[in-house]
Amino acid sequence: MERPSYLSKYLFEWDLFDVVIGGRSALDSRFFIGPMFDNEQVNDFLSGYGFDSDDPIVRAELFGNFQEAVQFIKRYFLIEGSPDGLNLKIPNSIFMITDIAELFLMATGHSGVSTEERLWAEIVLKVMHTILHADKDLRSNYFSAIQTQIFDRFYKYIHRDDDNNLYLGQPDDPERIPLLDFETKSKKSRESIIIKMLHKVENVAEELFDRIGIRIVTKTRLDTLRIIRYLMMKNVIIPHNIKPSRSMNSMINTDLFKEKHKAVVRMAIRNNLSEEEFIKALGKEIEECSVDSNSDRNTHSSKAYQSIQFTCRQLIKYKNPFLSNFSELRRMAKANSTDSEINKKILSMDIAHIAKEARFFYPFEVQIMDEKAQYNNSTGDASHEEYKKSQVKSAMKRVFWALLEHQKITIE
Repeated sequence: MERPSYLSKYLFEWDLFDVVIGGRSALDSRFFIGPMFDNEQVNDFLSGYGFDSDDPIVRAELFGNFQEAVQFIKRYFLIEGSPDGLNLKIPNSIFMITDIAELFLMATGHSGVSTEERLWAEIVLKVMHTILHADKDLRSNYFSAIQTQIFDRFYKYIHRDDDNNLYLGQPDDPERIPLLDFETKSKKSRESIIIKMLHKVENVAEELFDRIGIRIVTKTRLDTLRIIRYLMMKNVIIPHNIKPSRSMNSMINTDLFKEKHKAVVRMAIRNNLSEEEFIKALGKEIEECSVDSNSDRNTHSSKAYQSIQFTCRQLIKYKNPFLSNFSELRRMAKANSTDSEINKKILSMDIAHIAKEARFFYPFEVQIMDEKAQYNNSTGDASHEEYKKSQVKSAMKRVFWALLEHQKITIE
């Protein structure tokens, strides 16, 4: 029986529909790229993605992204680059590609390739897609100004005394708090960004909230809460700019501590406790208010990891340096008595639509822990090394799942 010709208008790529309206990531779909049969369809897709495929510079850039993706896969996901990598080899046909269109046609199975080659081409495209989003984050152009403005808010209150003891708060501040450590994470490495994006459902660079981070280590558990109080009191962090879904507390059961805190405050009033006695009593109670971390916010963090973490957003003000330079150039042109074409062109240029200042909110992560938690976090399953291994493994599974399924390979 002959298929009715009209049916082609009503056949849907359900896998891609799941990405658009089903909340699924393109990296997890059965087919990463929809059907493409020739170079024209590839070029149309690239145009929709945002690239002018007729521009030789663009094609060269994309080919560079392709080569980087291949090297990234070899370094992080295969045993030739990592002892924890997969014992697989990239097919020679991938290395024979000389034009990016060939990779797309290979990934859709329309260039006479095997299923394994098609799956490898998809893997490379997944990593390429992630690299492109990591590189095209507009805010990265302002990164130096961003980190300076965020860190300066904290540095303003960081102080060391003559004995090299570290404090949050200046010497004359009665609210100052002793610290064991204060660290800033000025920028996530490019490789770390790509790995993190590969294992996140939100596979875009602007969804990374910890490119800039602050870590504060206190001597006591009680001081972790005092740190938060101090930062709010000094308006270093604004509660209204906190991203609620990013807040995590795996150190203190605050519901339980609230009740114990009330009881100690009442006792202090009733018995006229000294500050030293009050701190001792409150410190004892807070130690009994630990919490088991069952948060699923970050599946790569060990259940043993303890900290208070939150993401705040700060309004960044970036002044365009071009305008001051151009204004100086115009002054020079006006002062120049010659009636040259360059002078005329400079003086006639309209800069009314060039923004003098860019303002935007940028996220930064604050992590607070006490000495005991810091020690536990640096050892065993809670260590940063184990955390990074877990991230790479998750990204590897996500990128390679179809090939692993095809080859019946199981990894823990």
